[in-house]
Amino acid sequence: MKNDSDNLLIRTLAAVLILPLSAAGLIPALILVLDPWRQPVFLPGIIVLIPGIVITGICIRDFYTQGGGTLAPWDPPEYLVVTGLYRFCRNPMYIGVLLLIIGLSLLFSSPLLLLYGVAAAAAFHLRVVKYEEPKLMAAFGQKWVLYSAMVNRWLPKIR
Repeated sequence: MKNDSDNLLIRTLAAVLILPLSAAGLIPALILVLDPWRQPVFLPGIIVLIPGIVITGICIRDFYTQGGGTLAPWDPPEYLVVTGLYRFCRNPMYIGVLLLIIGLSLLFSSPLLLLYGVAAAAAFHLRVVKYEEPKLMAAFGQKWVLYSAMVNRWLPKIR
């Protein structure tokens, strides 16, 4: 059993290095290097950046501990994760990554990075609606139907 959990940990770390660190680290760094309108550091960006880091980290942990898988589409969780932040909205990891990107755009006052964030939000929405939700329906059936009826896709329900 220890070997299985070690293997899952390695797969999770690899997925983190490939996906969120690319979307919210490598690509923004390249944009910042190329952005001629970038300004000096604007500290309120940290107020948005830190929750993005925390949310993304919690979601990665929940995929690992509750779902028995990773955030990578080629190695998804075995179980539908409906606890933690997933109680409030169905896609908190995407929200976390977008907060990272927006936080970086504010931190460095980068209009190009903000534009990338808008494009990423649109791409995330299309991916969720066209790819992820049909796969989740096929994989989890009635559990997915009940969960998606109770929990909004992007914003928590106001009761």
